[in-house]
Amino acid sequence: MDEIRIERLKIHANHGYYQDEKWNGQLFEINAVLRFPLQDAGMTDQLDHTINYAGVCEFITEVMTEKSVDLIETVAEDLATQLLDRYRELEEVEIEVRKPEAPIPQEFSCVSVKVVRKRHLAYIAFGSNQGDSEALIQEAIGELKKSPKCHVRRVSSIIRTSPYGGVKQPDFYNGVLELETYYEPLMLLKKLQEIEYKLGRERKIHWGPRTIDLDIIFYDQMIIDSAELVVPHPDMSNRDFVLKPMAELAPYYRHPLLHKTVAEMLSTVKAVHIIGN
Repeated sequence: MDEIRIERLKIHANHGYYQDEKWNGQLFEINAVLRFPLQDAGMTDQLDHTINYAGVCEFITEVMTEKSVDLIETVAEDLATQLLDRYRELEEVEIEVRKPEAPIPQEFSCVSVKVVRKRHLAYIAFGSNQGDSEALIQEAIGELKKSPKCHVRRVSSIIRTSPYGGVKQPDFYNGVLELETYYEPLMLLKKLQEIEYKLGRERKIHWGPRTIDLDIIFYDQMIIDSAELVVPHPDMSNRDFVLKPMAELAPYYRHPLLHKTVAEMLSTVKAVHIIGN
């Protein structure tokens, strides 16, 4: 991938765990790698076909100096995500925050933190059958919209469905949302679980009633199989109440393991749970 590189941009800022670091500040050096296609700019010789690196340096300086935080990990995270927000043409950014004046008694050259960030596309299935389900769904979506690391792009229609899994309980309200996010998979899972907990979710009965359920159906084209998270969702191809709203948003999205589109999976699943909109 093509790159613009900014190396050792020097900025005086007030970041650090200790009070004198916050009061007096110190020198930081920023290395930034901006990854996006540059062929158009190279062939046209037009500045407006690329990203002005002088403007990027000014923006990095603004972000570095607008507030004080304890960790350079936080500085790097903020810089990466704010650059992706400001410059939508960026496909990926790499940020290294160097701290040559870190309060270390031993002789050293520099301490640094490096992060690589990009936008991810995730599809989240939601469901509720306790309390005011439709209001709870809207509240959950609102919580995601509040996060600076999430952008809810589209939300499907909400459908009413009969329970899945054999547990006697009220009907569900289900749907799917399309999410652009900077969260890596496990951090996204953690965010979704925090929202569930905030809205009163209790995990007592498998496939039982719940105030809100938020499941990662797809995350880019990743295949994840860990104790904490399995993606694509392992049972989604059997769930008409997931496939129908998912097909409303992205009928041609292809399952990375089954190699079938959402529309193809929906056409073969037995529709037994959907009651109506």
